[in-house]
Amino acid sequence: MLRLAGARLLDDRDYPAVRAALAADPVGSCMVSARVEVAGLDPWRLGGELWAADARPVRTGRIQGLCFSGPNLIPLRGNATALRSFADRALRRQRICSSLVGPAEQVLGLWDELSPEWGPAREVRDEQPLMALDSLPRLPGDPAVRAVRPEELDRYLPAAIAMFIEEVGVDPRAGDGGASYRARVAELIAGGRAFARFEGGEVVFKAEIGAMSATVGQIQGVWVHPDRRGEGLGATGTAAVVTRLVRGMGRTASLYVNAYNAAALAAYRKIGFQQVGEYATVLF
Repeated sequence: MLRLAGARLLDDRDYPAVRAALAADPVGSCMVSARVEVAGLDPWRLGGELWAADARPVRTGRIQGLCFSGPNLIPLRGNATALRSFADRALRRQRICSSLVGPAEQVLGLWDELSPEWGPAREVRDEQPLMALDSLPRLPGDPAVRAVRPEELDRYLPAAIAMFIEEVGVDPRAGDGGASYRARVAELIAGGRAFARFEGGEVVFKAEIGAMSATVGQIQGVWVHPDRRGEGLGATGTAAVVTRLVRGMGRTASLYVNAYNAAALAAYRKIGFQQVGEYATVLF
């Protein structure tokens, strides 16, 4: 049995209990569920590790603490003792994650444990309403918003880069010249999960479906060209993506947004989104 400082590396024996834990909060766990449904619990296929705070394999019953460690560190559930065990395991290796993200209670509790070693953070976003909509939007969707075609990657990419810099605060081209970010955007386009409104060959609205589980799709990267803001393109464009998710893909639409972004919150509520939880993000 693989153990380290109380946190246990999960394997395929734990799959039924993990699936039950993820299903208990399908919106909050969408990012992790999307990976587990495709890859199982093998770290190589999963692109990270899934940890539990339980001392032994749990084939039935409830997993008390659950955390994904990969490109992001995502604590999904756990009390203070569980979060401490996740911190102990995380601190025994070099930090590889670019952010700590997930339910606010777990993220902020885990950050309290990690910050003496990993701090200071570049930014802590401690209040991010998690919102969901499982029916068609109240607002008509923009009919000009459509799936981006693979041959449009070079026209779409500048808008994606601009959104990333504006939202995350770093240039995704840093380090490898943008090769990995370009590949990720190309993957989303190929999967029919990148949407845009083009005018004169230029993107004026964009959004993507990032994580997508069997029941939930998480909308990300909503962006409107700076010259076109205030015209309602963000609301009608997002409504078009919601329609695609709910009616076309049979999923609940979800997203999370910074609480201080009053304009975005108002737009999402106008579409019909309701808050179902609270997220937090720590950016490194």
